[in-house]
Amino acid sequence: MSKRFEGKVVVVTGAAQGIGRGVALGAAAEGGKVVLVDRADFVTEVAAEGGASAAGFVADLETYEGAQAAMAFAAQTFGGIDILINGVGGAIRMRPFAEFEPQQIDAEIRRSLMPTLYACHAVLPHLLARGGGTIVNVSSNATRGIHRVPYSAAKGGVNALTQSLAMEYAQHHIRVAATAPGGTSAPPRRVPRNAAGDTEQEKAWMNEAVQQVTESTFFKRYGSLDEQIAPILFLASDEASYITGTVLPVAGGDLG
Repeated sequence: MSKRFEGKVVVVTGAAQGIGRGVALGAAAEGGKVVLVDRADFVTEVAAEGGASAAGFVADLETYEGAQAAMAFAAQTFGGIDILINGVGGAIRMRPFAEFEPQQIDAEIRRSLMPTLYACHAVLPHLLARGGGTIVNVSSNATRGIHRVPYSAAKGGVNALTQSLAMEYAQHHIRVAATAPGGTSAPPRRVPRNAAGDTEQEKAWMNEAVQQVTESTFFKRYGSLDEQIAPILFLASDEASYITGTVLPVAGGDLG
């Protein structure tokens, strides 16, 4: 097995389930010392699957204090940070934009933009102390899509953050890149994105969005978790040492 992350300290946010879980365990399997961060307390159970080289940390990354605490924990536990992979995000609701309430708009931005923005800021002192490093943001091809305009706007912000931060910090040997996943098949979430549950109307709007996402791909299907995890780990590794400022669509041909 490849050991692309041997000697590296990797922080993965949103690591309790889904893509983030797979990325974190993949980095640990490839030799990395990995800190799994999530606000779900079962992130520590997931970290145990990574063995002695993995540690879990519970934090709410929708607050700056949570992001700062997570980076401090990683640096204290493993002596520094080399790589940050930002996996927090996900649309809470699917509905036409006119049907969103103002507080729901705010919640989508807090969920899918602020954790990445905060974590990127909080990790920079640690990467600068290391003399360089890598940040990989998990964005989305949903910057073009239906029934999730606030989420789309948040992920457009992640794309802009990726490109601007890459340009600003290249002189410090810090790479910043992102993947833009399309629809992805995954096991049921242990913590639902919309804790209030979906109404029948919201379920209908969700089905319309799923149809749009599927039809927009060349392959007319959702991707798998493995098909999303592999590009993220590639961009985080030294194999991608000349790639920065790039947002890589991983969406079956749908560029978003």
